[in-house]
Amino acid sequence: MLVFVLRRLGTMILTMIVVSILLYLLMEVNVEGVAIKVLGPYSTEEQRQIWLEKNGYFDPIYERYLRWLGNFIIGDFGESVRFKAPVGDVMWPRLGSTAVLAAATLMVVVPVSLGLGVLSGMREGSKLDRTISVTSILTTSVPEFASAVLLSAIFVFWLGILPGTSSMTDGFDLRQLVLPVMVLVLYDFGYVARMTRASMAEVMTTHYIRTAVLKGLPYKTVILRHALRNALIAPFTVIMLQIPWLLSGVIVVEFFFAYKGFGALILEASLNKDVYLLEACTMVAVFVTVMTQMISDIGYTYLNPRIRFA
Repeated sequence: MLVFVLRRLGTMILTMIVVSILLYLLMEVNVEGVAIKVLGPYSTEEQRQIWLEKNGYFDPIYERYLRWLGNFIIGDFGESVRFKAPVGDVMWPRLGSTAVLAAATLMVVVPVSLGLGVLSGMREGSKLDRTISVTSILTTSVPEFASAVLLSAIFVFWLGILPGTSSMTDGFDLRQLVLPVMVLVLYDFGYVARMTRASMAEVMTTHYIRTAVLKGLPYKTVILRHALRNALIAPFTVIMLQIPWLLSGVIVVEFFFAYKGFGALILEASLNKDVYLLEACTMVAVFVTVMTQMISDIGYTYLNPRIRFA
C-alpha cells in the first residue's frame, strides 16, 4: 500500500509540474501581453518596459518559470490586478466559501443518491426503479440556470420564504445557502443515483450474491455485507469526481445567487484579465482534481482488496 501511495503521489506531483509549465507558457510567454494586463491598455511603452525589467521579465524563460514556481510553492501568488491586493488574500476566503457550499451539497447528495440508487438496483424493473430512474434523468437533464430560475420563482417570489441572493453581506446565513444547495443537489444527485443503480443491479446478478441468497442468508446481510461494498466502487469514483466540479464548476450557480465563491472568482478574474489570480485559481483547481483522483484510487483498494494498481 505504501508503495502504491508513493507512486500515486509521484504521479500527482508530475501532473502538477506539467500543468504548471503549460499554464506558464500560456499566460506569461508573451511578456508584452502580461504588462498590458497588469498596467492597463492605456499604459505607455516606457512604463511597460520599466515594469518588465523591474519584475525580471527580461530574464531567460526557464529562470522566470523556476522563480514563478518557487513563489507558488511558498504561497506567493503575486498581486491581483482586479482587487489590488495579494492573490492569496482574495482567493483563500473565496475557496473557503465554495468549500462550505460543496460540503453542504455533498452532505445531501451522498446519502440521498446512494440510498435511492441502491433501492433502485435491488428492485430492477419495478415501479420504484422506474420512478427513481425517471426522476434522476429529469433532474440531471435540467441545467443549473433553469432550475435556479424555477426554484427562485417558487421559494422567493411565490412563497417568499427564502432570500433570492446568497451574498452573505451580513455574515454567514444558513437560509441564504438553501437555494444554491438545492440547485446543485437537483442537478447532481440523479447522476450519482443512476451510477449507483447500475452498479447495484450488476452486483445483484453475480453468482456469489445468488449463492448467498440460496444458502438462506438474511437478505439484509446479503445486501449490507456482500453486495453493497462492491456496488459502491463506481459511485465512489463519481462522488470523488464531483468535488472538483463543486469547487470550480459551479460558476453559474454562484453567479446567479451572487455567492462569493471560488467559481465566481474565476469568472471575475477571466473577465478582468487578472493574470496572476487566474494562474493561482487554475493551479488550486488542478491540485484538488489530482488529489481527489488519488484518494479515489486509494479508496478502490479498501472497497475491493482484489483490486491492485501497478
